[in-house]
Amino acid sequence: MTKKLGATISLERILSKQGFGTRKQCRIMIINEEITVNGALCGDPDTTFSPENLSFTVKGEAWDYKEKSYLMMHKPSNYECSHKTQHHPTIYSLLPHPLVVRDVQCIGRLDEDTTGLILISDDGQFIHRMSSPKHKVPKVYEVTCKHVMSDEQIAHILKGVKLIDEPAPIAALACERISDNVIHMTLSEGKYHQVKRMVAAISNRVEGLKRIQIGALKLPDDLKVGEWRWLSDNDMNNLRSKE
Repeated sequence: MTKKLGATISLERILSKQGFGTRKQCRIMIINEEITVNGALCGDPDTTFSPENLSFTVKGEAWDYKEKSYLMMHKPSNYECSHKTQHHPTIYSLLPHPLVVRDVQCIGRLDEDTTGLILISDDGQFIHRMSSPKHKVPKVYEVTCKHVMSDEQIAHILKGVKLIDEPAPIAALACERISDNVIHMTLSEGKYHQVKRMVAAISNRVEGLKRIQIGALKLPDDLKVGEWRWLSDNDMNNLRSKE
């Protein structure tokens, strides 16, 4: 059902929809005067508000109402992009609990030893648009190689390398040398260990891997390893750009 413009919702339901607990748990927090809305204390769980542009605090922590979650994270090494991890902590442990409760998902997982830009959302359409191969959203990786990358090797990556279990050669959209052992490789696919396998196919080896750009959205210089933030309107526009 489409929500009517300007429709109001009880504070109890708003908090529950935002991941702060069951409606009963949220009701208790409100009655215990642990919630403020737009700067004012609200102790009545049945008070209704328009969610649009709504700001509130829960036990002193400030939040803005978000119908859907759109996040970016600077993924650290030795973290897994899974809710059910095997050997390392999950990146979801770096997020506030209410967002995890909303069942946010990574958009295109990074290996446990890969760092850099990762998108997280609970919007299924957005996840599909950003991850589906048919949309060909380019992604740029900073690749540190064990050996010096020669002009011939870069040309080979741009022409296409043959990978096991792939019917046709796989080519990078772009490959730029940054230093003797560091390249920026742009791909529009997300095949299993693709960067590592492509570099191995030209007789080199990946020593470090970091995703630095998705679409036209670059990993911000001020987003430290392990930190996350909400995507801004400008960020969303950059993600829609394939240039």
